[in-house]
Amino acid sequence: MEARELICIGCPLGCQLKVGLEDGQVASVSGNTCKRGDAYARKEVTNPTRIVTSSVIVEGGSLAAVSVKTREDIPKGKIFEIMKALKGVKVQAPVHIGDVILGDAAGTGVDIVATKNVEAMP
Repeated sequence: MEARELICIGCPLGCQLKVGLEDGQVASVSGNTCKRGDAYARKEVTNPTRIVTSSVIVEGGSLAAVSVKTREDIPKGKIFEIMKALKGVKVQAPVHIGDVILGDAAGTGVDIVATKNVEAMP
């Protein structure tokens, strides 16, 4: 049986998890003190995902850049593709929270959205 050790990020406790794998499938999870730890461990060893955050340039706005993030988590292996796709992206003010900045980022089916409002300069 293969064993992996993780630190849980499902809640503030940061439990040290041990995951047992057999034939690529999770056979056991130990060390968690809540259900979120078990769910996190199973997902992290079989299909790790992340939320990606960054910023893009705003033209004609009250701020030079706006913070953005993926609307939902994406496969961990797509992070660099998404960051490459965001490089050089510029948006025109005004920008509102939830505006789609980049649709279907890196073919994931997940949009990159604004997380801050930026008003247009008068």
